[in-house]
Amino acid sequence: MSASASRLPGGCRHPEWQTYWEHIYADRDPAEVSWYQAHPEHSLSLIDDTGIGSTARIIDVGGGASTLVDHLLGAGYRNLTVLDIAAISIERARLRLGERASQVNWLVGDVTNFTTAQPFDVWHDRAVFHFLTNAQDRAFYVESMRNALTPNGQAIIATFSDSGPSQCSGLEVVRYNPAALSNTLGPCFHLVETLTEEHHTPYGGLQEFIYCRFCRNSEPATGL
Repeated sequence: MSASASRLPGGCRHPEWQTYWEHIYADRDPAEVSWYQAHPEHSLSLIDDTGIGSTARIIDVGGGASTLVDHLLGAGYRNLTVLDIAAISIERARLRLGERASQVNWLVGDVTNFTTAQPFDVWHDRAVFHFLTNAQDRAFYVESMRNALTPNGQAIIATFSDSGPSQCSGLEVVRYNPAALSNTLGPCFHLVETLTEEHHTPYGGLQEFIYCRFCRNSEPATGL
């Protein structure tokens, strides 16, 4: 694995997203964004619940500024990938990790345009999917996730709940309950486990998240 971030071939489907998030991270310290967590308790718990071993392949989508990768390295996981649309967020994570950054595969790209030659055992996304307000972008995301996972691979997705905010970082979001999220992902994924989190932002606000763990069905997908 390389400590440097690789840009995905094919470019971004939405270059305006990349510009927007580059500005967000340029203006704020990673610990100042509203979704920051020093210890991503629920994500770690759900990853542990998958039952995967330390050599399993895990991708953290939108994880450039997240500390999840730090904790996964500390827990002994050895095949980690972080994907983010903002190169600056990945650069800051690499600097934070120091020498340990070389143990992670860093990718810059648009998740709705993501492909991989080596499928993952676990797909993790906290606070990316709810920004996809367009149905076609959600369909592209689901197709990317399905194709990126091994048969019977698992997906952990956290979004704002029905009681969560309707906007974040100046953008509209789509709020979900577990049934709605499961319906949006479609028949390729079946819901296994859910958790609810009351997330306290660095500025003293409160955001309610739902976390859902899905298993990818092994049969071919249809309709995407």
